[in-house]
Amino acid sequence: MEEINNPIIMVRMGEQTLKGRNRHRFERAVLEHLQWRLERFPHVQFEASYGRLYIHLNGESYIDIAERISRTFGIFSFSPVNRCELSLEAIRETALRLMKSLKDKPTTFKVSVRRVNKDFLHDSQSMNNLVGGYILQAIAGLEVDVHTPAVELRIEIREQHAYIFCEIIPGLGGYPSGTNGKAIVMLSGGIDSPVAGWLALKQGLELEAIHFHSFPYTSERAQQKVIELAEQLSCYSRSIVLHMVPFADIQTGLKELGNETLLITLMRRAMLRITTELGRQRACKAIITGDSLGQVASQTLPSMSVIEQAAGMPILRPLIMMDKQEIVSKARMIGTFPVSIQPYEDCCTLFVPKSPSTNPNPSVINRLEQRAAWLQGTMDEAIRNTVTVTITERMARETDSYF
Repeated sequence: MEEINNPIIMVRMGEQTLKGRNRHRFERAVLEHLQWRLERFPHVQFEASYGRLYIHLNGESYIDIAERISRTFGIFSFSPVNRCELSLEAIRETALRLMKSLKDKPTTFKVSVRRVNKDFLHDSQSMNNLVGGYILQAIAGLEVDVHTPAVELRIEIREQHAYIFCEIIPGLGGYPSGTNGKAIVMLSGGIDSPVAGWLALKQGLELEAIHFHSFPYTSERAQQKVIELAEQLSCYSRSIVLHMVPFADIQTGLKELGNETLLITLMRRAMLRITTELGRQRACKAIITGDSLGQVASQTLPSMSVIEQAAGMPILRPLIMMDKQEIVSKARMIGTFPVSIQPYEDCCTLFVPKSPSTNPNPSVINRLEQRAAWLQGTMDEAIRNTVTVTITERMARETDSYF
């Protein structure tokens, strides 16, 4: 990506433009999120229009601003644009200047005009010819190729101005942050759960995170790894509230029940009970997990069925039908993969039995939990001793450690 001289970025809204009466709410949410994300650029100005948002750079860095736009949900695409008045002469001259300013001089081009303003004198096809012919006469060696042009010169004729541009940068799509409710993601130190959290953010969920640690059986560095994953997710959201739950006493107590093959099932059920309680305290309406069908013993259909019975709110599983390579590819794309593969164990890997059950018996599970009279009290204590931190993208850059 290169710096440009264009003073305006045109932002096109994503799925929320299809939401009828809710469209204005979603567009306002995108605007507010971008205003927050670009608050470090004091000269930037915003101009909202139907289905569009115009960002006036006023001398600020296009590269830095475009990078932040590219990490904002609810945006279908964006373009650096030149704007001019609604006259054929102004449009021709602006289009010619843009073509001449291109660093890589094209040999072929086409003009594509979209006339939103139906009161404009010339229709789209006429404008294609009027602008294209003008540019052909002015630039020697340039030819028209309507099928595979080196450059597609695009012109949008809107209500008050015309916008001329050559580049369309894809956005993340999805819905703007927080427009579809609030959920809590069970964030381990692995590859899967951060991807699940990212997909939840993309669908417009405000996200909090919960992590179960087994200090002193696991190191503080394992906790810091999870914080780094939350930091990476915070690059796509205003903030991530992270709850660090001490889980070692619960794990050791469950292990002493003596049925090692069911240990993971019992652990996961305890985690869901704690997550439900903390989620309710934080007004969350669902739990997000990184489950992928059949990937490990606790993610078979029988296991998930038994485990989810302990939850007191809906469980959403964004990865449930994805294979490992798909998940890894997404983790690389969002920037969590290098952190996830750091060699610091989480509480589940430390206590995993040699042969965990893939088809746990609900009756046996219930009997084991009834024997564990201490369990509810120990879970309540874990909730009381939970450490909660709020992580933002800015704090991620400025803080080495939260502990």
